[in-house]
Amino acid sequence: MSKENFIAAINKAYTTSLPSIYLGAGVLNNEIIAEAKVNLPLRMMNRHGLVTGATGSGKTRTLQLMAEQLSAAGVCVFMPDMKGDLSGMAKEGAVNEKITERANALGIKYTPSGFSVELYSLTGKLGAQMRATVTEFGPTLLSKILELNDTQTGVLNILFKYADDKNLPVVDFNDLKKVLNYLTEGPGAAEIKSDYGKISGATASTILRKIVALEQQGVDSIFGETSFDVEDLFEKIDGRGVISLLNVADIQNQPAIFSTFMLSLLAELYQRLPEAGDLDKPKLIFFLDEAHLLFNDAPKAFLDQIDQIIRLIRSKGVGIFFCTQLTQDVPPSVLAQLGNRVHHVIRAFTPNDVKALKETVKTFPKSEYYEMEQQFTQLGTGQAFITVLNEKGIPTETVVTHLAPPASVMGPLSDGEYKTQLESSDLYKKYKETVDPQSAFEMLDGRMKQHEEEQAEAKEQKAQAKTSSRREKSTFEEVIASPVAKQVGRELVRGVFGVLFGTSTRRSSKRRGGLF
Repeated sequence: MSKENFIAAINKAYTTSLPSIYLGAGVLNNEIIAEAKVNLPLRMMNRHGLVTGATGSGKTRTLQLMAEQLSAAGVCVFMPDMKGDLSGMAKEGAVNEKITERANALGIKYTPSGFSVELYSLTGKLGAQMRATVTEFGPTLLSKILELNDTQTGVLNILFKYADDKNLPVVDFNDLKKVLNYLTEGPGAAEIKSDYGKISGATASTILRKIVALEQQGVDSIFGETSFDVEDLFEKIDGRGVISLLNVADIQNQPAIFSTFMLSLLAELYQRLPEAGDLDKPKLIFFLDEAHLLFNDAPKAFLDQIDQIIRLIRSKGVGIFFCTQLTQDVPPSVLAQLGNRVHHVIRAFTPNDVKALKETVKTFPKSEYYEMEQQFTQLGTGQAFITVLNEKGIPTETVVTHLAPPASVMGPLSDGEYKTQLESSDLYKKYKETVDPQSAFEMLDGRMKQHEEEQAEAKEQKAQAKTSSRREKSTFEEVIASPVAKQVGRELVRGVFGVLFGTSTRRSSKRRGGLF
């Protein structure tokens, strides 16, 4: 395992004639070898990737390094800012002793640089408001957020199907609640019974409670108009791709919300973008930090949707990089599609950690230069095991890499700088105000009011008919019950019976005889 052979092997694996980004230099026997340059071809980045490692191992700075170089190469980037400390990419970094030392070890010149950054937020407090309509979000992703079971998810699918069939725009939660009410307690209940099946009151009440619970948490603002236009993720300034940061620092306690929202963006990208084939460089790289949040307790339908998007979206010119602590956080069906791997240190403190370490090693190509299990636990901060796909799509030699330092500030902007960044953003102004369009709420509300008016009118007509009938009956009864009518009636009866039985003559004769 000579140094020369190592350099030759790494350069053969990682040197490319295609545009690429520079990740760092290989490490052998704890020596950083600047000549063993580790590059990642841009063309292979739409084959997706995985960045993993223990807390504090440098994952965030690896994402920052990759995002900066992608931007400089004219590739747009979307990434979540989990702690609000990536906004510093808008400002050029400052040279210090540690950065100088790392740059010298890699044999590179450190050039500080800022990048074009757009700040987004799901609440609208920390950036341009990202919204989606409930219809755009879809029943599968919404079920994940609402934590619905299979039966409740089925009912939610009925709501979406009905709204789609009847051309009812479901924009926000008010629309969704109105559709639910219309189909369970309103005139729509009878309408859907034959075509979709009856919705039980208990299931409807459960869904409604969960919707209200989300509203109380204050995250219902992500549903509405103006919904986010994914085309805004493809902006370029001075030839550089814009880095779009979704600041989720204010909703960190609701991980299912922001992780699922990011997946909805991917779904929208897949639906909207045309086929692009194999490009020399991707249009967009989408980083999914804290990726394990996507898969925790996820129903099969949700996992199937992720799997489908990952498989097909690369042909649209979009690459996806998952970032999490362990390889095992990603389902095998998804993991199999991630061709580029950057894995920081694994802390093997527990039996489960040791098991995870062994399984992770199996996902990397074997290397004659490292005792993999041992080396994984000894990686320093800012070092990682790397294997990527070369320009022919073949996995490269596994190499321990000393990563290059980011060129921008490795931390957040100051409050004043952050505010200035927002105020100068056209997209912040574009999405600031909420629009309330004509949607399912207004349309169904009108139908329900019309139905109520028709019912009230029918009830009134029925009451009037009943009253009229009673009045006619009462007049007839009054005539019959009068004294004159009774006397006339008695005389008529007697006359009739007298004629029939001759009693009138006999009684008259009898009376005459009795008097004398």
